[in-house]
Amino acid sequence: MAGTQTMNDLAPPTTGMATRIANWLMILVVVAILAVAFKGAHMQDLHKLVDKSANTGTYLQAYLKPDFSDWKRYIAAMWETLQIAVWGTFLSIIFAIPISFLCSRNIAPAWVVQPMRGLIALLRAFPDIVLGTAFLVAVGPGPLAGVLALTINNTGTLAKLFSEAVEAIEAAPVEGVRATGGSRLQEIVWGVIPQVGPLWTSFALYRFESNARSATVLGLIGAGGIGQLLFDNLNGYDYASVSAIALIIVGAVTLIDILSQQIRKRLL
Repeated sequence: MAGTQTMNDLAPPTTGMATRIANWLMILVVVAILAVAFKGAHMQDLHKLVDKSANTGTYLQAYLKPDFSDWKRYIAAMWETLQIAVWGTFLSIIFAIPISFLCSRNIAPAWVVQPMRGLIALLRAFPDIVLGTAFLVAVGPGPLAGVLALTINNTGTLAKLFSEAVEAIEAAPVEGVRATGGSRLQEIVWGVIPQVGPLWTSFALYRFESNARSATVLGLIGAGGIGQLLFDNLNGYDYASVSAIALIIVGAVTLIDILSQQIRKRLL
Protein backbone atom coordinates (compact mmCIF):
# COMPACT_ATOMS: atom_id res chain seq x y z
CA MET A 1 0.00 0.00 0.00
CA ALA A 2 1.10 3.58 -0.65
CA GLY A 3 2.50 5.34 2.37
CA THR A 4 3.61 2.13 4.13
CA GLN A 5 7.28 1.53 4.89
CA THR A 6 9.05 -1.74 4.31
CA MET A 7 11.83 -3.14 6.48
CA ASN A 8 14.34 -1.96 3.88
CA ASP A 9 13.02 1.59 4.22
CA LEU A 10 13.61 1.48 7.98
CA ALA A 11 17.05 -0.07 7.77
CA PRO A 12 19.98 2.25 8.56
CA PRO A 13 21.99 3.43 5.57
CA THR A 14 24.96 1.23 4.80
CA THR A 15 28.47 2.53 4.38
CA GLY A 16 31.05 1.27 1.97
CA MET A 17 33.98 -0.88 3.01
CA ALA A 18 36.46 1.96 2.35
CA THR A 19 34.49 4.33 4.62
CA ARG A 20 34.33 1.76 7.43
CA ILE A 21 38.06 1.11 7.19
CA ALA A 22 38.77 4.85 7.26
CA ASN A 23 36.55 5.28 10.33
CA TRP A 24 38.29 2.46 12.18
CA LEU A 25 41.69 3.84 11.24
CA MET A 26 40.69 7.21 12.65
CA ILE A 27 39.58 5.57 15.91
CA LEU A 28 42.86 3.66 16.13
CA VAL A 29 44.84 6.86 15.54
CA VAL A 30 42.97 8.64 18.36
CA VAL A 31 43.51 5.68 20.72
CA ALA A 32 47.20 5.57 19.78
CA ILE A 33 47.61 9.30 20.48
CA LEU A 34 45.93 8.90 23.88
CA ALA A 35 48.16 5.95 24.70
CA VAL A 36 51.34 7.79 23.71
CA ALA A 37 50.30 10.90 25.67
CA PHE A 38 49.31 8.93 28.79
CA LYS A 39 52.79 8.87 30.30
CA GLY A 40 53.76 12.31 29.07
CA ALA A 41 50.71 13.82 30.78
CA HIS A 42 51.52 11.83 33.97
CA MET A 43 48.04 10.36 33.99
CA GLN A 44 49.47 7.47 36.02
CA ASP A 45 49.75 9.90 38.97
CA LEU A 46 46.00 10.47 39.29
CA HIS A 47 46.05 8.42 42.49
CA LYS A 48 47.82 11.36 44.19
CA LEU A 49 44.48 13.19 44.28
CA VAL A 50 43.35 10.61 46.82
CA ASP A 51 46.73 10.02 48.49
CA LYS A 52 47.18 13.72 49.29
CA SER A 53 43.56 14.67 49.83
CA ALA A 54 44.26 15.64 53.46
CA ASN A 55 46.86 18.21 52.38
CA THR A 56 44.49 19.57 49.74
CA GLY A 57 41.71 19.91 52.30
CA THR A 58 43.98 21.80 54.70
CA TYR A 59 45.02 24.18 51.92
CA LEU A 60 41.44 24.81 50.79
CA GLN A 61 40.32 25.57 54.35
CA ALA A 62 42.41 28.72 54.20
CA TYR A 63 39.99 30.02 51.55
CA LEU A 64 36.82 29.48 53.57
CA LYS A 65 36.98 32.88 55.27
CA PRO A 66 37.33 35.51 52.51
CA ASP A 67 38.43 38.94 53.65
CA PHE A 68 36.46 41.72 51.95
CA SER A 69 37.85 44.50 54.15
CA ASP A 70 39.60 46.04 51.11
CA TRP A 71 36.67 45.44 48.75
CA LYS A 72 36.76 48.91 47.19
CA ARG A 73 40.29 48.29 45.97
CA TYR A 74 39.29 44.87 44.60
CA ILE A 75 36.27 46.26 42.75
CA ALA A 76 38.39 49.06 41.24
CA ALA A 77 40.98 46.52 40.06
CA MET A 78 38.24 44.30 38.59
CA TRP A 79 36.81 47.30 36.75
CA GLU A 80 40.26 48.01 35.32
CA THR A 81 40.45 44.40 34.14
CA LEU A 82 37.09 44.73 32.38
CA GLN A 83 38.23 47.95 30.72
CA ILE A 84 41.29 46.11 29.39
CA ALA A 85 38.99 43.40 28.02
CA VAL A 86 36.63 45.96 26.44
CA TRP A 87 39.38 47.78 24.57
CA GLY A 88 41.21 44.60 23.64
CA THR A 89 37.99 43.24 22.14
CA PHE A 90 37.02 46.50 20.41
CA LEU A 91 40.38 47.00 18.71
CA SER A 92 40.53 43.37 17.60
CA ILE A 93 37.08 43.71 15.99
CA ILE A 94 38.20 46.84 14.12
CA PHE A 95 41.23 45.04 12.71
CA ALA A 96 39.51 41.68 12.18
CA ILE A 97 36.69 42.97 9.94
CA PRO A 98 38.82 44.08 6.95
CA ILE A 99 41.22 41.16 7.40
CA SER A 100 38.30 38.70 7.38
CA PHE A 101 37.20 39.87 3.93
CA LEU A 102 40.75 39.43 2.65
CA CYS A 103 40.69 35.86 4.04
CA SER A 104 37.35 34.91 2.43
CA ARG A 105 37.58 32.87 -0.77
CA ASN A 106 34.27 34.20 -2.07
CA ILE A 107 35.40 37.82 -1.66
CA ALA A 108 39.15 38.04 -2.29
CA PRO A 109 41.35 36.34 -4.94
CA ALA A 110 43.42 33.30 -3.96
CA TRP A 111 46.71 35.21 -4.14
CA VAL A 112 45.41 37.49 -1.37
CA VAL A 113 43.58 34.85 0.68
CA GLN A 114 46.51 32.49 1.22
CA PRO A 115 49.01 34.98 2.71
CA MET A 116 46.30 36.62 4.82
CA ARG A 117 45.27 33.25 6.23
CA GLY A 118 48.92 32.66 7.07
CA LEU A 119 48.98 36.02 8.86
CA ILE A 120 45.99 35.30 11.06
CA ALA A 121 47.37 31.84 11.86
CA LEU A 122 50.56 33.56 13.01
CA LEU A 123 48.61 36.01 15.17
CA ARG A 124 46.74 33.15 16.84
CA ALA A 125 49.95 31.22 17.48
CA PHE A 126 51.29 33.65 20.09
CA PRO A 127 49.80 33.16 23.59
CA ASP A 128 48.43 36.26 25.31
CA ILE A 129 50.98 36.05 28.11
CA VAL A 130 53.91 35.99 25.66
CA LEU A 131 52.54 39.01 23.82
CA GLY A 132 51.90 40.70 27.15
CA THR A 133 55.53 40.24 28.16
CA ALA A 134 56.68 41.77 24.86
CA PHE A 135 54.41 44.79 25.26
CA LEU A 136 55.55 45.27 28.87
CA VAL A 137 59.00 45.94 27.43
CA ALA A 138 57.59 48.20 24.70
CA VAL A 139 55.16 50.37 26.70
CA GLY A 140 55.99 49.50 30.31
CA PRO A 141 53.86 47.84 33.00
CA GLY A 142 50.19 48.70 33.08
CA PRO A 143 46.83 48.16 31.36
CA LEU A 144 47.99 49.29 27.90
CA ALA A 145 50.28 46.26 27.62
CA GLY A 146 47.29 44.04 28.37
CA VAL A 147 45.10 45.78 25.81
CA LEU A 148 47.69 45.41 23.06
CA ALA A 149 48.34 41.74 23.88
CA LEU A 150 44.63 40.90 23.74
CA THR A 151 44.23 42.88 20.51
CA ILE A 152 46.90 40.95 18.61
CA ASN A 153 45.79 37.47 19.63
CA ASN A 154 42.07 38.14 19.26
CA THR A 155 42.46 39.79 15.88
CA GLY A 156 43.70 36.46 14.51
CA THR A 157 40.90 34.50 16.17
CA LEU A 158 38.08 36.85 15.19
CA ALA A 159 39.38 37.26 11.63
CA LYS A 160 39.22 33.48 11.22
CA LEU A 161 35.70 33.24 12.65
CA PHE A 162 34.48 36.24 10.68
CA SER A 163 35.90 34.93 7.39
CA GLU A 164 34.26 31.53 7.90
CA ALA A 165 30.93 33.31 8.39
CA VAL A 166 31.48 35.33 5.20
CA GLU A 167 32.25 32.18 3.21
CA ALA A 168 28.97 30.61 4.40
CA ILE A 169 26.68 33.42 3.20
CA GLU A 170 23.93 33.06 0.61
CA ALA A 171 25.03 34.32 -2.81
CA ALA A 172 21.59 35.66 -3.85
CA PRO A 173 21.67 38.97 -1.92
CA VAL A 174 25.15 39.75 -3.23
CA GLU A 175 24.09 38.94 -6.77
CA GLY A 176 21.03 41.14 -6.34
CA VAL A 177 23.18 44.14 -5.41
CA ARG A 178 25.49 43.37 -8.33
CA ALA A 179 22.54 43.17 -10.74
CA THR A 180 21.48 46.71 -9.82
CA GLY A 181 24.95 47.98 -10.76
CA GLY A 182 26.34 48.13 -7.24
CA SER A 183 30.09 48.41 -6.67
CA ARG A 184 32.18 45.80 -4.88
CA LEU A 185 32.01 47.83 -1.68
CA GLN A 186 28.22 48.09 -1.96
CA GLU A 187 28.00 44.32 -2.43
CA ILE A 188 29.81 43.88 0.87
CA VAL A 189 27.86 46.58 2.73
CA TRP A 190 24.38 45.58 1.51
CA GLY A 191 24.80 41.92 0.56
CA VAL A 192 27.32 40.48 3.00
CA ILE A 193 27.29 42.41 6.27
CA PRO A 194 23.50 42.09 6.90
CA GLN A 195 23.89 38.31 6.67
CA VAL A 196 26.93 37.98 8.94
CA GLY A 197 26.23 40.82 11.36
CA PRO A 198 24.37 38.82 14.04
CA LEU A 199 26.89 35.98 13.92
CA TRP A 200 29.81 38.39 14.08
CA THR A 201 28.27 40.03 17.14
CA SER A 202 27.88 36.64 18.79
CA PHE A 203 31.53 35.80 18.09
CA ALA A 204 32.63 39.17 19.47
CA LEU A 205 30.67 38.59 22.68
CA TYR A 206 32.26 35.16 23.10
CA ARG A 207 35.69 36.71 22.73
CA PHE A 208 34.84 39.44 25.23
CA GLU A 209 33.94 36.76 27.78
CA SER A 210 37.25 35.06 27.10
CA ASN A 211 39.15 38.35 27.24
CA ALA A 212 37.73 39.15 30.67
CA ARG A 213 39.42 35.97 31.94
CA SER A 214 42.58 36.47 29.90
CA ALA A 215 42.98 40.03 31.19
CA THR A 216 43.03 38.64 34.72
CA VAL A 217 45.88 36.30 33.82
CA LEU A 218 47.80 39.12 32.13
CA GLY A 219 47.67 41.00 35.42
CA LEU A 220 49.95 38.34 36.89
CA ILE A 221 52.82 39.63 34.73
CA GLY A 222 52.19 43.29 35.51
CA ALA A 223 49.70 44.18 32.77
CA GLY A 224 47.29 45.83 35.19
CA GLY A 225 43.96 44.83 36.63
CA ILE A 226 42.92 42.50 39.39
CA GLY A 227 45.39 39.81 38.38
CA GLN A 228 48.21 41.85 39.87
CA LEU A 229 46.41 42.01 43.24
CA LEU A 230 45.74 38.29 43.07
CA PHE A 231 49.40 37.53 42.40
CA ASP A 232 50.63 39.84 45.17
CA ASN A 233 48.36 38.28 47.78
CA LEU A 234 49.28 34.77 46.68
CA ASN A 235 52.95 35.60 47.13
CA GLY A 236 52.13 37.00 50.56
CA TYR A 237 50.20 33.84 51.56
CA ASP A 238 47.18 36.01 52.35
CA TYR A 239 44.66 33.37 51.36
CA ALA A 240 41.69 35.20 52.91
CA SER A 241 42.27 38.13 50.53
CA VAL A 242 42.94 35.75 47.64
CA SER A 243 39.59 34.10 48.32
CA ALA A 244 37.79 37.45 48.27
CA ILE A 245 39.48 38.46 45.01
CA ALA A 246 38.67 35.10 43.44
CA LEU A 247 34.99 35.46 44.39
CA ILE A 248 34.86 38.92 42.83
CA ILE A 249 36.44 37.59 39.62
CA VAL A 250 33.98 34.68 39.49
CA GLY A 251 31.04 36.99 40.11
CA ALA A 252 32.10 39.46 37.41
CA VAL A 253 32.80 36.78 34.80
CA THR A 254 29.53 35.01 35.59
CA LEU A 255 27.60 38.27 35.18
CA ILE A 256 29.29 38.88 31.82
CA ASP A 257 28.39 35.35 30.70
CA ILE A 258 24.74 35.82 31.63
CA LEU A 259 24.46 39.20 29.91
CA SER A 260 26.17 38.03 26.73
CA GLN A 261 23.96 34.93 26.57
CA GLN A 262 20.86 37.11 26.74
CA ILE A 263 22.20 39.36 23.97
CA ARG A 264 23.06 36.38 21.76
CA LYS A 265 19.57 34.91 22.22
CA ARG A 266 18.09 38.09 20.81
CA LEU A 267 20.48 38.18 17.89
CA LEU A 268 20.32 34.59 16.62
